[in-house]
Amino acid sequence: MTTARLPLFPLNTVLFPGLVLPLNVFEERYRAMMRELLRTDESEPRRFAVVAIRDGREVAPTAPGLPDQTALPEKGPSAGFGPDPIQAFHRVGCVADAASIRQRADGGYEVMVTGTTRVKLLSVDATGPYLTAETEEIPEAPGEEEEALAEGVLRAFRSYQKRLAGARERSLTTTELPDDPSVVSYLVAAAAVLDTPSKQRLLQAPDTATRLREELALLRAETAVLRHLPSLPAVELTRAPTSPN
Repeated sequence: MTTARLPLFPLNTVLFPGLVLPLNVFEERYRAMMRELLRTDESEPRRFAVVAIRDGREVAPTAPGLPDQTALPEKGPSAGFGPDPIQAFHRVGCVADAASIRQRADGGYEVMVTGTTRVKLLSVDATGPYLTAETEEIPEAPGEEEEALAEGVLRAFRSYQKRLAGARERSLTTTELPDDPSVVSYLVAAAAVLDTPSKQRLLQAPDTATRLREELALLRAETAVLRHLPSLPAVELTRAPTSPN
């Protein structure tokens, strides 16, 4: 298996391969990460690993809070994640390739990343200015009947998207959709309005077919619920909301 040590960026969201995600970087630990990435030649990928937080804070507290008004705020790369940071994270994440890193006047950064490959966290190191992780790449296995499952998921997704759009005329009929089953599985996982645990289960599915089967069940269930709800705004297909660090 291919292993690599990568900077680690924990978020309260799940990054999928192929998903475009804008980041608003303002904490010093992540500013230090961006400064280091900017030292990488532009011809080389500027990569770091994104993992979803299971138990912890995406942004470290900056002032005392309840129940202890006298406690000092945590500092350092693992602030908000406890004494053993790896326990605060889901163990399967995604490598992010920073296509653009733009520094603002206030010293923060606006970063646009694209998810590339899934990785498993083997260990987390908090001794530097930001977290790093030893990661192992997770290959994408196809599974059985992935082609037929992908077709079924796309049909279910069209129905689901129309329900999300409500009375608006927007639909997927004018949108070019992929043919590759693994791309379909990640596109749908990213675009569906699901909670973080559900998205995490889809990310770490053992193969494409398993992910598609779970998506088919989720989409059918969500579409049935939406029939009885007021109109909701449609979701953009391959982008996620800007995530503060």
